[in-house]
Amino acid sequence: MSESNQTILAKAPVWRAIAHLCLPMIAGLLVSVIYNIVNAGFIGSLADSTPMLAALTFSLPVFSLIMAVGNVFGVGGGTYISRLLGAESHESDTAHPAIETHSGDRLLRTRQVGSFTVWGAAISGIVIAVLGLVFITPISAAIGASGVDRTPTVQYIGMMFAFTPVYVCAFALEQLVRSEGAAKISMIGLIASTIANLVFDVLFIIALGWGILGAGLSLGLANIVTVTYYSWWITKKAAAVSLAPKWFRIDREMLTTVFGVGISEFLQASFLIVTSLLLNWIAIAYGDALLAAFGVAQRVAQLPEMICMGLFMGAVPLFAFSFGAGNQARLHTAVRNVAVAIAGTTIVCSGLMFLFRDQLFALFSSDPSVVGDGIQILTAMLISTLFNGFTGLFIAVFQATEQMKAATILSIMQGVLFIPVLLIGNVVFGMGGVIWAMTATEIVTFTVGLTIYLNRKRDQRVPAWTNPATASR
Repeated sequence: MSESNQTILAKAPVWRAIAHLCLPMIAGLLVSVIYNIVNAGFIGSLADSTPMLAALTFSLPVFSLIMAVGNVFGVGGGTYISRLLGAESHESDTAHPAIETHSGDRLLRTRQVGSFTVWGAAISGIVIAVLGLVFITPISAAIGASGVDRTPTVQYIGMMFAFTPVYVCAFALEQLVRSEGAAKISMIGLIASTIANLVFDVLFIIALGWGILGAGLSLGLANIVTVTYYSWWITKKAAAVSLAPKWFRIDREMLTTVFGVGISEFLQASFLIVTSLLLNWIAIAYGDALLAAFGVAQRVAQLPEMICMGLFMGAVPLFAFSFGAGNQARLHTAVRNVAVAIAGTTIVCSGLMFLFRDQLFALFSSDPSVVGDGIQILTAMLISTLFNGFTGLFIAVFQATEQMKAATILSIMQGVLFIPVLLIGNVVFGMGGVIWAMTATEIVTFTVGLTIYLNRKRDQRVPAWTNPATASR
């Protein structure tokens, strides 16, 4: 870790540390959101675009699964590394003669964790790619694609599976870069990928007219740019993390720690897949227009969602580093400040988008049915954004501080609760119940998450090395 990043994580004023970590993360994610909006615009501008827009919606469960696998390794490994670096920083500030040996052990462990994270992700990605391509037809049927939607959906998810090893490595590598506090490097990688994606879209969708197939190819090639850049930076610039196969280790502590934290990401995505499938099956009964409207509205609502995500994801290294160093006061201050930032920025951003929702949605489709349904969906999504942001913050804190059970409980609840809410909403309120089901789910989940967080905060454990009686052990 460079000295500047280490100093910021360990000693900089908390607001400065949050700005250093979160602003680049937000910038990178927002550029990605803008790309998603532009990409939907490219597809929407084509003739007979509604089936292709529906294909983008159908593909969300597949992409969620791929992202989840990358984040199991990335979140689990990245938070592990940040805690190790926090412990190393704490030990380097002490004068005990045994500290030097412990510090060396911890720095060696960061290299082992980094290697395990990226190569484990790559191997898992290859397995998923093979299985996905072999079973692509039943998978497309399972996610709800039929009729005119079937062909564009098969084309798009086929490209996703072909590039799965690249995607999972990109997700894992981005987390490893941020584990050292290198937020600007993370931002550069995200922006470079988005720019490459946009260029490839113009080439494949507009110039060559490959439609949804071109969109899938563009996304895959753009992620190769990301993987190349992050791999170069870690290999040449990173001080603590290594990708070298010689450091690859599998042991009980590695598996327990990485997967124990990362499993909440996988469960969260798995339930998202189930809920997305259920939503697709119910929404398609109301026609292609509603399904296409969900796809466009989700991309527009990503703007405030990504701001929240940039805040709580960007601050994860600070949470984990502070916890690893045993600095509970700094940890709680960071959590409180990020919560304030989530509330303020989301209220402003979602409020502005709500005021101009008609104009925003009209940019992406000229189909009156799609626009009419989409405005209702966008309204519901914007209201749920604030609650979702706080839930994400709670899960991030639990992951960073190795509160695996709490993170898992909240991740499971976020998915499980949506199922009965959606089914009951559909039966009782019809299409309106379908549209508002996620909003109701997010409000309840936020309430439960807040309760768990406050209870865990009172009982939160601290690392053994913060206890003077055990510091020399």
